[in-house]
Amino acid sequence: MSYLNSRDIHQLRNHILSISGEDASKCIQCGKCSAGCPVSPEMDVQPNQVLRLIQINDPEGLLRCSTIWICASCQTCSVRCPEDIDIAKIMDSLRKLALEAKGPLGEKKVVRLDEIFLDSIRKRGRVHELELVMKYNLALRQPFKDAHLGPVMFTRGKLSLLGHKIKEIGKMKEIFQNSKRLFKH
Repeated sequence: MSYLNSRDIHQLRNHILSISGEDASKCIQCGKCSAGCPVSPEMDVQPNQVLRLIQINDPEGLLRCSTIWICASCQTCSVRCPEDIDIAKIMDSLRKLALEAKGPLGEKKVVRLDEIFLDSIRKRGRVHELELVMKYNLALRQPFKDAHLGPVMFTRGKLSLLGHKIKEIGKMKEIFQNSKRLFKH
């Protein structure tokens, strides 16, 4: 990333602005985003602090924190923001930048879960829960971690052995192809 060693303090902010359309410099550090965030107790850096890291041009701190991966994109922060900043959109942009940077990621497990989840959606148009859990646990090298839950969920009709495909799977594949074109720089 060219802004890692840049003297221009606004370069990171401008890059995020160009990707997301959101200006982090408008943040007044009121903390409403952090106070309302349902997953903030799990974050190492609070949402308002993420915006502050953008303001002070600290890409290394941003891209290594786990917050951008833990963010559930629930939009609570964005709705609460008195400056109308779509913070969830900024978090999405930061995840994209972190993946492009190919550096150490703050929360590798979340990244892997996201990849497995999207692969399931890409193949079927919806998630296949059993496959998701099995692949994720294999990726963590804990293949039997949740095995005791399978029979219980299966007998209650909450788990299907075979994944179901949506009828218009071609449209889903088209969405994934279009998104690849949109996000290439």
